[in-house]
Amino acid sequence: MGTMEALRELRPKAADSEKITINLGFVDLGHIDLMVQDGFYSNRTDFIRTAIRNQLERHADVMRQSVARRSLDLGLRHYGRAELEAAQRRGDALHINVLGLASIAPDVPPELARAVIASVKVLGALHASAAVKAALADRTQ
Repeated sequence: MGTMEALRELRPKAADSEKITINLGFVDLGHIDLMVQDGFYSNRTDFIRTAIRNQLERHADVMRQSVARRSLDLGLRHYGRAELEAAQRRGDALHINVLGLASIAPDVPPELARAVIASVKVLGALHASAAVKAALADRTQ
């Protein structure tokens, strides 16, 4: 399965997505609205998502190489309390490298996260409690 197929399969539902804000010039916005009015897209968001997907697909080969070179986990990677406790017992240090969504379970105490997680690099979104994010702030890129 190629990178783009994997991204499509892992594409989140609206409730599980990250909201971003962009600024567009008035002429560009007008062109988008015209495309929506003429029925090419259902709304502005549909147009923008389609444009982003087209750009990502255009650069799929480069992205695939970059993901491999950086040893990134692609998609959703969840870290539960049991996994972190097992790593702590083994004396392992975890390096979180994710392109997509990395999540740390809500029941993970900040002390455990700090003891086990040596580094965090997420291209996408990191979901964790505020206390865990604060405990890992100096290890997060």
